[in-house]
Amino acid sequence: MSNPILLVDDEANVLSALTRALFDEPYEVTCAQSGEEALELLAHTPFKLVISDERMLGMQGSELLAIVKDRWPHTLRILLTGHATLEAAMKAVNLGEIYRFFTKPWDDTELKFAIRSAIERYDLEEENRRLLATVRNQAMEIKVLERRYPGISRVERDPMGSFVLPELSEAEIKMLMAECERECC
Repeated sequence: MSNPILLVDDEANVLSALTRALFDEPYEVTCAQSGEEALELLAHTPFKLVISDERMLGMQGSELLAIVKDRWPHTLRILLTGHATLEAAMKAVNLGEIYRFFTKPWDDTELKFAIRSAIERYDLEEENRRLLATVRNQAMEIKVLERRYPGISRVERDPMGSFVLPELSEAEIKMLMAECERECC
């Protein structure tokens, strides 16, 4: 499974350090040197995680992550900052609903753990969205069947809680088989 991550910082040496820290990890790392460049990359490539510096020329990291939240709400967000102020942390949390907040210099092990945790969370949420879509489709199919064959979805249980399926007469079975053959052919 692909694990694309976008790193955003206007300092090339920080991007290099982050890339080196993640070299042996199972991630596809892409770098951007500005919020604007990051948005351009995001418009064409889906990322599971965006890690951004807070203080950059032009767009601030918290602004970028707020835009990411609005446009790509499933993409998780981590903020790095060399200037850890309560105001910056609150702004990032409130605007960008960030997953984690790290100060520079970061601890490589803690950052790797946070990234791994974020990717696992993304994958679980993606699977939940897929399963929910499947359940919704099945519910719609059951409604269609119920309209066509009233009572077909009615389920009864015996005193032990086991499902009891009503007996179908030979005529009902033949009628259903004939209908299936007409629709299949």
